[in-house]
Amino acid sequence: MTRALYAFGDIHGQASMLEERLDWVLADGGPDARVVFLGDYVDRGPDSRSVIELLAGGLDAGRNWVCLKGNHDRLFEWFIHPDGPRTDPCLLVGYHWLHPAIGGIETLASYDIYPPERIRQGLLAEQVRAAMPEAHKAFLRGLETSHHEGDLFFVHAGIRPGVSLDRQEEQDLLWIRQEFHKDRRDHGAVVVHGHTPVDAPERYHNRVNLDTGAGYGRPLTVAVFDGNEVFRLTAQGRQRIPNRS
Repeated sequence: MTRALYAFGDIHGQASMLEERLDWVLADGGPDARVVFLGDYVDRGPDSRSVIELLAGGLDAGRNWVCLKGNHDRLFEWFIHPDGPRTDPCLLVGYHWLHPAIGGIETLASYDIYPPERIRQGLLAEQVRAAMPEAHKAFLRGLETSHHEGDLFFVHAGIRPGVSLDRQEEQDLLWIRQEFHKDRRDHGAVVVHGHTPVDAPERYHNRVNLDTGAGYGRPLTVAVFDGNEVFRLTAQGRQRIPNRS
């Protein structure tokens, strides 16, 4: 890798944090900085609409950005599917996008939609589709599930160990946890992911986790990959992330 590359952990509707950290990237890497966003732009936080607006606008303006799909982004995309809401088989029994633990209600509020206590999901989905700008729908549809650059493989959740990077399935890329976290083998590239909140960014020899719980009001992490080093970017500059293995 010949130039620094920046990566954002799960954003979850935290538009003000996103804007602040983009300013840090601008100061550190300039207007043409290469940035990868690891997904989960919506749910739980207060302003999912503004997050999508900012990212979609940046892509349209030709910013050097890659936006990946998270499981929460797919839940939103599937809810507003033209053929009617779809259910994700990875959700626990009894859970759905509008369950309090998932955060879809907060996303709807950012579009000024406040569902009544009793409404059919199909009717609500029609209302959401009508309220959403077409550019926001196109943004969700256009998200990639992974991005391979140099010796780094960017994805939302992780990979299925033992399966080549070019043969991974979307369900694993968006949802996998323990099988991936526990695996110590070399995956052919360092996997940069989010999806599982940790107290601080974690760097291992085969993966880097950048989800530090912004969806729960904790700080949003942006990392800098520069040569063989990994840094957490802050208002004061770069802080090296030590390798745990």
